[in-house]
Amino acid sequence: MNSEGQGGPGRAGEAVGGGAGQQQDASAHQLRRELPAEVPVGPAAGGPGDLDAQGPHGQRVTQPGLTGRQRLVKGLWPPRLSRAQLIVALLLAGLGFGLAVQVAATSDSSVLRGARQEDLVRILDELDDRTERLDDEKRRLEGQRTELENSSDQAEAARKQTVEREKQLGVLAGTVGAEGPGITMVVTDEHAGVESRMLLDAVQELRAAGAEAIQLNGVRIVAGTYLTGGEGEGVSVDGKAISPPYRFKVIGRPQDLEPALHIPGGVVQTLEKEQASVTVTRAEEIVVDALRPAKQPDYARSSSR
Repeated sequence: MNSEGQGGPGRAGEAVGGGAGQQQDASAHQLRRELPAEVPVGPAAGGPGDLDAQGPHGQRVTQPGLTGRQRLVKGLWPPRLSRAQLIVALLLAGLGFGLAVQVAATSDSSVLRGARQEDLVRILDELDDRTERLDDEKRRLEGQRTELENSSDQAEAARKQTVEREKQLGVLAGTVGAEGPGITMVVTDEHAGVESRMLLDAVQELRAAGAEAIQLNGVRIVAGTYLTGGEGEGVSVDGKAISPPYRFKVIGRPQDLEPALHIPGGVVQTLEKEQASVTVTRAEEIVVDALRPAKQPDYARSSSR
């Protein structure tokens, strides 16, 4: 009886214990089925050089082998530009190119950059005078045309204009003398530093200022005049040697001729740099009496019919 009673409870305890173990196994199996599958991580995962990524179930997974600089480069290259960003970049590049061109253009050296205000005013006045002379010449020619068109005796009017034109051309060609207002310029060269090219620059500047007749040391300056001679050598005008002081006799408007010689970096400053002294004097009456022989062209003939 006792043995049976003792054996009965033991089997009952075993049955109760076995049922509890089965319930725990079922709960663990159900929990694993509900949790996401684990993703293995490499041995270097989580290091300072890893790159975070996303696993198949949304968990963070690290990728080993990339440094911070490499991650930065990978994020910036290749660039991902939109159309608007590309247009803005092109506009900025064009603006930069335009600014560079403008700076290069305005940085060029100029003789007038360091000129004084009164020098600039004088240069502007000279340009205005030249414009005025050209306008006067235009009006004179238009008046001659009108006279020819309206004259009752067109042949006589044409003859008078031809004679007047012949005198003007004779003055320009140096075949007739001339007189009128103008200036004299004397260049004293004690150190023999004045070259022929400097005197030629003076002639060209005077012509640009409206000189109508020029004479240099007794030689008439015309369109075909040439000057030769370098530093330390004598100066020759059309093959005729001249010596200092160099004396220019110029007929023209004195108010235009004198300022043209004194512009910054002009004739007077260039000659004074060579230790030459320059004296410019205005006069109401200048006589240019050096003449050139009239030369008949060998090949050219008038094309008027």
